[in-house]
Amino acid sequence: MTRPKHGTAAIDAMFARAKSEKRAAFLPYFCIGYPNYAESLRAIESVAAAGVDGFEIGIPFSDPIADGPTIQATTQIALENGITVRKCLAAVKTLRQKGVTQPMLMMGYANPLVAYGTDRFLRDARAAGADGLIVPDLPPEEASMFAESCAREGLALVFFLAPTSNDARIEMATANATGFIYVVSLTGITGARKELPAYLTKYFARLRAKTDMPLVLGFGISTPEHARQLRGLTDGFIVASALIRAWERGFDDMRALAGEIFAASRE
Repeated sequence: MTRPKHGTAAIDAMFARAKSEKRAAFLPYFCIGYPNYAESLRAIESVAAAGVDGFEIGIPFSDPIADGPTIQATTQIALENGITVRKCLAAVKTLRQKGVTQPMLMMGYANPLVAYGTDRFLRDARAAGADGLIVPDLPPEEASMFAESCAREGLALVFFLAPTSNDARIEMATANATGFIYVVSLTGITGARKELPAYLTKYFARLRAKTDMPLVLGFGISTPEHARQLRGLTDGFIVASALIRAWERGFDDMRALAGEIFAASRE
């Protein structure tokens, strides 16, 4: 299926559509290869059909620094299933061929991407149908090799900010990022949590004072109620561990939770 927009233009359109509907964009995370290659594609295709806004597509890595135990376990299974960077690119291409049109941002750590070749990876990512790149261990001041290739291919390059980020770090990240800023909700690792931090309103106000870029919240968002609480605060949010935990109970449970979170974001 032909998509009218690609790369940063597709991501911009995603946020514009969500904003017009007075809600935050919902971007679920799925790791390619968990619980196996075919089922990971089935999950993305199924949730895409429900109308979610976009996807964070996980590239498994042996030594993640930001991932909590739930995501670490899934990426380890994916690695044991033989998933490589090349297979993740093939997955994106297959999903496009199957009719998935939502923006897809590939999330992976720097080591395997550099080993693949940054220029080659981003060229192949664009050809496969990816729209952007999220690299948790890539600070803006060390990102030139990725930034130049992303710009050439028209792909977004997302950087992270945390509650501990000072004004200089906020200015550096927002000056160099494209697509959006990934706002880490807390100082810690990924994982489902019962409550969102009480300081989010002040945290976002501090970031909004520095940038007009879309802000996407991640780490700990787990329930439909969380999605309701985020309305009017963030431009988008990512859910990962909670969906994986639901999937451990069964595919239908995962799909149901994704649907409930998406519906709550629209209430």
